[in-house]
Amino acid sequence: MERWKGRVALVTGASVGIGAAVARALVQQGMRVVGCARNVDKIEKLAAECQSAGFSGTLIPYKCDLSNEEEILSMFSAIKTLHKGVDVCINNAGLAHNEPLLSGRTDGWRNMMDVNVLALSICTREAYKSMKERNVDDGHIININSMGGHRVVPSADEHFYCATKYAVTALTEGIRQELREANTHIRATCISPGIVETEFAFRHHNSDPEKAAAVYESMKCLKAEDIASAVTFVLSAPPHVQIGDVQMRPVEQVS
Repeated sequence: MERWKGRVALVTGASVGIGAAVARALVQQGMRVVGCARNVDKIEKLAAECQSAGFSGTLIPYKCDLSNEEEILSMFSAIKTLHKGVDVCINNAGLAHNEPLLSGRTDGWRNMMDVNVLALSICTREAYKSMKERNVDDGHIININSMGGHRVVPSADEHFYCATKYAVTALTEGIRQELREANTHIRATCISPGIVETEFAFRHHNSDPEKAAAVYESMKCLKAEDIASAVTFVLSAPPHVQIGDVQMRPVEQVS
């Protein structure tokens, strides 16, 4: 990770869970991390904690609604003005709604597409532009995917969400191929966790907290810090090594 010290990373959805753990880990490694979310109160608190801990990097909170392209473009413009550009783009933000394929609401589907697929694609495009403008040839794009992007779980509540994550799997490989065609050494990686104990299930099952709690009580789940460790592992690989897809799940998880 030595070569990343002082470099700029963007982490989307950095206020809680995996995003917060990744932001913290990268700041600890000496990176300048722009952490974005719709609400930055928790990111501001995390930034203060990182500073108090004496980490060599810095965490810069940025308020951004990723379902709004204009806000994303404004964020990249601000990063260019204040920090020159993005060297590492961690597309972490994602959400799920209980909207089955046969009875779900269109606005729920649209929101999942906007955040899980379109925002990821827009951030990737803008991060690549930023790298090319500055002749950065060793940048990295990391998409936080899901095991739901590799198999469809037998639960109607998850089906559209899984479709968006299958899209992330395809997009990551497409990005890798386009980067090769562009004759660049910028890398693209997909990290696909199974069940991670965060606020995700409680947001997903917001009308049934007992169901959400049961998800995490059924086994020893992954922790957000486990995913952050995977991110630093991927970033610390030698520049000639392309890690395509990291699939990780709790030992006790069946599928």
